[in-house]
Amino acid sequence: MYYFCFVGAVGVERIVELVVARRNAAWSIGQGGKEFGQGHYPVMVGMHTLILIACVTEVGALHRPFIPWLGWPMVAIVLLSTIVRWRCVTVLGKRWNPRLIVIPGAALVTGGPYRWLRHPNYAAVAAEVAALPLVHTAWLTAIAFSIANALVLTVRIRAENAVLGYA
Repeated sequence: MYYFCFVGAVGVERIVELVVARRNAAWSIGQGGKEFGQGHYPVMVGMHTLILIACVTEVGALHRPFIPWLGWPMVAIVLLSTIVRWRCVTVLGKRWNPRLIVIPGAALVTGGPYRWLRHPNYAAVAAEVAALPLVHTAWLTAIAFSIANALVLTVRIRAENAVLGYA
């Protein structure tokens, strides 16, 4: 029961992200921003929706137990990854968006967690995708969605690097 509430809270947090993203996208487009990589964005949204469903489905249908020595560290990883992701949102400000919108002439952000990693948000997402299912030993979901996330992020990071001039 607690796990389902925890996954539900992650879902609510995702909805808040989408609200912020929609507002930021409108602002970025208003600043002359151009969107790239539109094809992979729906896949990202779908994957992040399906992982929540898969987490509760695997735990409920396969009666996965909560194992404290695994579950509590995974809760910590989910919480820490959420903090890192929101720190990225804060550092990027109105320019943050899960859609790939680039404002011409805008300087590349190199502060906050971006001073240590080129893609800290994606590192946090990868940790969360693996950890959220493992809170309640949904290991099939953890494996499947970690692989799916790696594939999606490969496409996304290539597109992002190309339009931001990294490649």
